[in-house]
Amino acid sequence: QVLLAESGGGLAQAGGSLRLSCVASGNVISINAMGWYRQVPGKERELVATITSGGMTNYADSVKGRFTISRDNAKNTVYLQMNSLKPEDTAVYYCNANIRTTYIGYGYTVYWGQGTQVTVSS
Repeated sequence: QVLLAESGGGLAQAGGSLRLSCVASGNVISINAMGWYRQVPGKERELVATITSGGMTNYADSVKGRFTISRDNAKNTVYLQMNSLKPEDTAVYYCNANIRTTYIGYGYTVYWGQGTQVTVSS
């Protein structure tokens, strides 16, 4: 009943920029924390950045000062602005969100997008 749709991935040169977007749709009542994760072959999925419903952010050390996460609560959307890209940023980037889909209780369920490829050339 809930879909997270990512967009904005692609190819960039080292030092370039990309902006990822993720929109939550379907039976969305409210969204708590949202975030971005990435994964490369042979490695586990790792946290890139998270943002709370109130706008508090957290970043992996490897992207601090280069990436910025933001959200538009009215649009159920989270963004990841990626600047000063490096080849090591190459990965599949996944959107994540904690979403309430029912008025029964107060629990949230974790949802994941399908992923979008980001490739940075040297």
